[in-house]
Amino acid sequence: MTLVMGILNVTPDSFSDGGEWDTADAAIAKGLSLAQEGADIVDVGGESTRPGAERVEPGEEVTRVLPVIEALAGEGVTVSVDTMRARTARAAVDAGARIVNDVSGGLADPDMARIVAELECDYVAMHWRAHSTEMNEWAHYDDVVREVRDELAARVGALVAAGIAPARIILDPGLGFAKVGDSNWDLLAHLDVFEQLGAGHRLLVGASRKRFLGAAIARAGEEQGDPAPASARDHATTAITTMCAQQGVWAVRVHDARAARDAVQVVSAWQNARERQR
Repeated sequence: MTLVMGILNVTPDSFSDGGEWDTADAAIAKGLSLAQEGADIVDVGGESTRPGAERVEPGEEVTRVLPVIEALAGEGVTVSVDTMRARTARAAVDAGARIVNDVSGGLADPDMARIVAELECDYVAMHWRAHSTEMNEWAHYDDVVREVRDELAARVGALVAAGIAPARIILDPGLGFAKVGDSNWDLLAHLDVFEQLGAGHRLLVGASRKRFLGAAIARAGEEQGDPAPASARDHATTAITTMCAQQGVWAVRVHDARAARDAVQVVSAWQNARERQR
């Protein structure tokens, strides 16, 4: 059954919920709520990676996420840390995180692969080409599915060479990261390509509230080219979750854990009924 990874941004500037959970107490309460609503994993991040976001100082990132991770792990919540820095990854795993979710796939910090290999934790390697301030300048592809597949395959090779066990590597096609418009839909339509990269790599899909969903559901009468706002994209996100669950994707990364859990359970019930009829 597809797992639900709940998003917990301990940041003032994330695109959808920046500033809502930017104190430790608020973030801990939100993380516990996500778990109660059905999140199998709570993904704690202390640095926004929205388009145009500036990087935070390494010490500030650690200060933001560490007390939250410690508290949630202490309550038995499975925690992942959303970071591109090896220093933060090590501190987070020492504090109880079980997964490192690196949107750069190890490209942003040359020490990341080595540290993750030493930590022996699961590792999400997302497709990535550039930092947030310039990533849209890299959103040009002749064949987005082939190029993302090949670039992810190259990252897997480098990560395994650094000592990370293949079974610990989880792949993420990086929707919205150096991808605009139809590129995201092309990737979603060919998720099987990434599941076939070999070594049984699991697949994580993070579409929650992203701009390409807003463009797809823009309402009549709205200014042409203006997508629906992030706050209006949860139903569209749940549609993506449903399709991912139908395809057996390992996990979806979402803001609304309850809606995602409901969608996954409905797909599971439907699939179980079909199996009983065979």
